[in-house]
Amino acid sequence: MELIPEESQTKVTGKILCCECGSPIDPNPANLCVACLRTQVDITDGIPKQVTIHFCKFCERYLNPPQQWVSAALESRELMALCLKKLKNLNKVKLIDANFLWTEPHSKRIKVKLSIQAEVMGGAILQQTFVVEYTVAYQMCTDCHRVEAKDHWNALVQVRQKTKQRKTLFYVEQLLIKYGATKDCVGIKPHHEGLDFYFSTESAAKKLVEFFQSTIPMRSQSSKRLISHDVHSNTYNYKFSFSVDVVPVCKDNVVCLPKQLAHTLGGIGQICVVNKVSQAVHLIDPNTCQFVDVTATTYFKLPFLSLCRQRDLTEYTVINIEPIHQKDRQSFSGQGKVSHKHILADCWVVKTSELGLDDNAVHCRTYLGHILNIGDSVLGLDLKNSNVNNPELEKLPTDKIPDVVLVKKHYADKALRNRKRRWKLKHMEGFPHMDTESCNDEFQDFEADLEEDPNLRQNVNIYLDKNKIPVDEDEDDGECPQITLAEMLDDLDIGEDASGVE
Repeated sequence: MELIPEESQTKVTGKILCCECGSPIDPNPANLCVACLRTQVDITDGIPKQVTIHFCKFCERYLNPPQQWVSAALESRELMALCLKKLKNLNKVKLIDANFLWTEPHSKRIKVKLSIQAEVMGGAILQQTFVVEYTVAYQMCTDCHRVEAKDHWNALVQVRQKTKQRKTLFYVEQLLIKYGATKDCVGIKPHHEGLDFYFSTESAAKKLVEFFQSTIPMRSQSSKRLISHDVHSNTYNYKFSFSVDVVPVCKDNVVCLPKQLAHTLGGIGQICVVNKVSQAVHLIDPNTCQFVDVTATTYFKLPFLSLCRQRDLTEYTVINIEPIHQKDRQSFSGQGKVSHKHILADCWVVKTSELGLDDNAVHCRTYLGHILNIGDSVLGLDLKNSNVNNPELEKLPTDKIPDVVLVKKHYADKALRNRKRRWKLKHMEGFPHMDTESCNDEFQDFEADLEEDPNLRQNVNIYLDKNKIPVDEDEDDGECPQITLAEMLDDLDIGEDASGVE
């Protein structure tokens, strides 16, 4: 008789009969088949099959007991965690799988299919699948309840710029839109010197103040007012206020610095032009091309005001211009940084309105030698014939006050530039826009600044305006700066499909 190797032998498991129905089954500690075991034991007993969850339809958040409201999309992991947390006695069994079953989105029902395991009689492991139906009940959250009760804010951010110019506020608006800094804001109210932002929490208001600190020159102060006090639980209810004071000078302003401040800033001239406003005020001296950044801290120690507004500038025509070479410039020890981006030049100009009538050209020095040519138009401040009430300017000797300060190149007629503008900017709800004709003019000047300064529009979302009718290119002299199509974003229109057809 031949011996069969142990490796080639197959083990045959014996069958036993179920003690209830007598059907053959594999041996198990309960000696019952699965069907009979389920009739005697229900491992889902104690787990509710009907549950109610609360949903706020105003802010679209779910209640996470006891008092937390969380945002969760349909069939998301956050909603699944919230649903499982609502089930009692789920910790007594082992959860194997959980997934959503499709329901009509407007049925106010959410169905979750669960698979669980538990140990039953004699140590046998039983797995069972069942469905839990959640009923969505509407309940207004505390935040929305306060909004409806007109008591919707706990913190207020007051942004003020004590000037009649709004260029900086227009820039702030575009920054807020691009970076979504007001997503937690519950209300915006205009003020004649700025804006008021209302928030439901103090932390959200502090975030906005920190955002302003990183983008514009400003100083801030905070205060709080006691609303109520519970002596039993020792809790206090405060309303917080944050005051943001923005430096009251804007781009393309002509300023007269205090003598002490000019000496501190590297001996820069007292008559300067505001070249840019970002985290600091960027000043440039038109006589030497020396530039300096004035921070908000420095400004508020020795403040200075603008000598003019954009509409106070006069249009001049360049009669002659001669660049000044580096060897011909005067320098002194302790002098600050000199701009190599701009070219210092001697310029002779005549008012455009008096061109051909007055042959006496006015001489001045300018930092715009890199973009000005003979025959160009340029905007400047006529200090010789203007009446400016400024204490620092009155202290200056007459020989140190230039007749004209050239500020920026004037490219084309404003109406023509508006017709050729194929882009647009978005606006915030509650933000004051074009309430008067002067505001409209200032906003058009801000749009012109975006076209002329690529660095300024890096923090601005510019959208393609499909409603603009193209203008004949022959009307343009080809010199006016424009924003390229690659820098524009496509504006989302809900009335159009993905192909762009309504």
